[in-house]
Amino acid sequence: MSMIRDLRAAVVRPSRVSLRKDGGTYDATRSPAAASAVVDCAVYRDGRRIETETALTPHEAVRLVRRDGGFVWIGLHEPTEAEFSGIASEFGLHPLAVEDAVQAHQRPKLERYDDSLFTVFKTIHYVEHDQLDANSEVVESGEVMCFTGRDFFITVRHGGQGSLRALRHRLQDDPELLAKGPSAVLHAIADHVVDGYIAVADAVQDDIDEVETEVFSPGRKGSPRGSDAGRIYQLKREVLEFKRAVSPLLRPMQLLSERPMRLVDPDIQKYFRDVADHLARVQEQVLGFDELLNSILQANLAQASVAQNEDMRKITSWAAIIAVPTMVCGVYGMNFDHMPELHWRYGYPVILGFTVVVCLGIHRTLKRNGWL
Repeated sequence: MSMIRDLRAAVVRPSRVSLRKDGGTYDATRSPAAASAVVDCAVYRDGRRIETETALTPHEAVRLVRRDGGFVWIGLHEPTEAEFSGIASEFGLHPLAVEDAVQAHQRPKLERYDDSLFTVFKTIHYVEHDQLDANSEVVESGEVMCFTGRDFFITVRHGGQGSLRALRHRLQDDPELLAKGPSAVLHAIADHVVDGYIAVADAVQDDIDEVETEVFSPGRKGSPRGSDAGRIYQLKREVLEFKRAVSPLLRPMQLLSERPMRLVDPDIQKYFRDVADHLARVQEQVLGFDELLNSILQANLAQASVAQNEDMRKITSWAAIIAVPTMVCGVYGMNFDHMPELHWRYGYPVILGFTVVVCLGIHRTLKRNGWL
């Protein structure tokens, strides 16, 4: 609760965002040598970016929008509470949404406040690797929080992946779509995130196919026993992280595509249906991954059990063969005066030959039955 009270107090403080010498923006509470959390700040009117001689601060962008119309799009990367407080105050953002945006580690969701929508997306990035092992990192996650208002759109990004710079440039090349306002940007980000899911799902499918092929390859002489189980378990953990990004987002996309919202243009709302459909397909694919990995893991454990049984049969077979000379040597090692063939000239070679013949007979019988 103290955090919420602090945020409520923070959003009424004046903005501390200033202009750097190189044209960027930064919060006055940061060290001058530190990089700014504001990645980009621009005003859009009739679908086109308003060019200015110097980089706009959020405060200047707001004044420009309220004077001449249009909307402002501010992009931030991992802002501190102090940095974000001025922007939150400028746009009247709800303290609870501000807290979530600063702290991060949120599940995907859509929350509606009086004059804004707060949307959380989990970004997923596939980590390239030469060979999958028990310690391989398959997917890497980040977060993008979006504040959508009547005349503003704010993105707060966490994590090293999921840059929106290319997306911003792509939207700027489509003024007709960008003229629809902040909801067009929200749709573009949702579509961008879900397209990333599709690409990651295809890459993870290749990893699962590789593991499945190796597990079920006949006569495979591969890595040490148990390494397959480690790789499968690692894949299951990565798929679980993937599922945590995909599954909770399905309901927000359905709401954006089905329920009329004051801040979402009706023409843009139709496009959310396509995003929701793609997301549903990815969710089915991820759930299928989990079930398939469970089956592969069970098959791998069954193979390990069968291999152990085969090892035990081989050990038992050799123990049975070795038991014959052990028994013969044990009998003739006893110190009795009257034993059969004890003083016969050919007794030793006969007994030795008999032992060899019996051992070979047992070996042939066990091999014919598949024990050796």
